[in-house]
Amino acid sequence: MPVITAPYAFNEGQLFVDLESICGRPLHLKCEGFNFAGSIKLKAANEMVESAERDGLLTPESILVESSSGNLGVALSMIAASKGYQFLCVTDSRCNLSTRLLMEALGSEVHVIADQDSNGGFLGTRIEYVRQLCASDDRYLWLSQYTNAGNWRAHYRTTAPEIADQFPGLDVLFVGAGTTGTLMGCARWFRQWHRPVRIVAVDSVGSVAFGGEPGRRMIPGLGMSMRPPLLDESFVDEVIRVEEADTIRMCHRMARRGFLFGGSTGTVVSGATDWLARHDAEDLTAVAIAPDLGERYLDTVYQTNWLQDLYGDHVLEDEGLGPVTEEVEPASRTSERRRRP
Repeated sequence: MPVITAPYAFNEGQLFVDLESICGRPLHLKCEGFNFAGSIKLKAANEMVESAERDGLLTPESILVESSSGNLGVALSMIAASKGYQFLCVTDSRCNLSTRLLMEALGSEVHVIADQDSNGGFLGTRIEYVRQLCASDDRYLWLSQYTNAGNWRAHYRTTAPEIADQFPGLDVLFVGAGTTGTLMGCARWFRQWHRPVRIVAVDSVGSVAFGGEPGRRMIPGLGMSMRPPLLDESFVDEVIRVEEADTIRMCHRMARRGFLFGGSTGTVVSGATDWLARHDAEDLTAVAIAPDLGERYLDTVYQTNWLQDLYGDHVLEDEGLGPVTEEVEPASRTSERRRRP
């Protein structure tokens, strides 16, 4: 048993769940939610803060500021509290209430953006607010997870080798795409490995990360309303886009088997299950990455009124869970766009 003195010193990196009995396909899920920040974002937060400290950018007088839909904000809140820094998280109205309350409980300030940007998202508005804040006071230090190489380096150093240690015969890796830090770190590492691994990025319908038309996205964590600056598509073999209704169905399917995961995980597993169903996957070793757990989504993905208002009354019928109330047209299924053979 490890004994630690700082909350960021512990992260369980070797826990995988066999999902074949749930998904009907051979798929292992790497669970990244077992640390004091509750998500994979602890890795990136650690890397970016330590890099800023080494470079002399972060001083006791600094005020950390970051734009986040939730999980990175929690991770930075935890690290800031442990190290004695001030932290301001700039988020938006899609951020789960429990996540905002958690950041505030850790001593951070939370600013919620209500105005959408030109792509119908909030990211552009959040970033503009952070820029204005930094221009107004040089004590503010913006780590910028969207452009900071420490974001992908964290997963190059940790996440990818952890997967390779457990699955030396890995054939395909499914990674959710937000800032693309996890995606790029893992893809770069496996590109240099001794055997080929197919890297499949999983994005939300309505995200413009890989191009396409912007659309409504209500589940935080995956997807972008701009092209991620960290993204290098030459490392990505394929892109799958998942409807949010399918995300919700997968979350509830796993919950009914005792595994409560967040919306990002539901998206990745839904996309991976669909991909495996359309390929000869029986002899493939497949892994997907689960960024967090589901407790922070109890008032959204797992809340009946929220589901009914946004996705209709029969969103869960495909999982045999019955209608929420009234009948509506079911959402379309997962779609895929090929990147390169």
